Formats: sequence, structure tokens, C-alpha cells
Amino acid sequence: MKLQLPVVVMAGVALSGLERHVWEGYRVGEIRFQVFPASGAAQFPPMPRLRGNADEDFRWAVSAGRGTVVSWTVVHRPANPDSPTPYAPAIVELDEGFQMLACVAGCDSTELRVGARVDVRFADASDGYRVPYFVPRGDGDG
Repeated sequence: MKLQLPVVVMAGVALSGLERHVWEGYRVGEIRFQVFPASGAAQFPPMPRLRGNADEDFRWAVSAGRGTVVSWTVVHRPANPDSPTPYAPAIVELDEGFQMLACVAGCDSTELRVGARVDVRFADASDGYRVPYFVPRGDGDG
């Protein structure tokens, strides 16, 4: 069966600080992440300092939105009964060196595999929000 996208309800969600910057990026079709110049480390989701380090000096960067599937599962019984199934939450390692959790859609669940190359897309959610999801890269897309 072709993988779907779950229904995302953002009503009542209050975003502040670093989270707001990330969600504003989603709204304009960007995955924003932190880069710490001293070490070159990429971090997502954002935090006030580098994980495992006291480094607070970071800059924002925008991902090209290309990555590799590290792990996934297929959901057939959603928590939200309005969500179509099946859908596949996945851990994707972005080419910039950080991982994020997002769904993979646009393929059959039997086609999903560890190491699959994917590209980001954005879907409308409630209250004017947008959420990232990934689709398999076409043949010849590297």
C-alpha cells in the first residue's frame, strides 16, 4: 500500500524561541538547523547549546533537504483516527550531518529501506503550519 501522511493538528501549540525559528522555516519550505563554528557540528532539533558541550556560539543554516533513511516503522493503527494509513515515521540523516524524525510518503511501504535516499517536501497542517516529510529520490537523482 502507498504510504500516506498523517493528520497533523497544531491547534493550541505555543512555540517560542528556537522552536519558533524552526517552524517559521517550515512555513517557507526550509529545514533550519544549528551549526557550531568552533566544532563544525550540526544540531537538530535546536537547543541553547551544543549537546554534550558548553558551546553556545551557533549560527543558523538551511538544509538542502536531502538525506538517507536510517530507520522507520509503518503505522497501521494511528493515534489520531482521522489520519489515513499506512504512514511511515522515519529517522532521516540529512546530508548536513544531523538526524530528524519525519514521515516518508509517496512510495509503497515495501519499497522503504535503510539507506534509501530521500528529498524533503512540505505539507499543510492545521492553523497555517506546514510540516516536513520525505519522498524517495527518483532514479538518477543521486
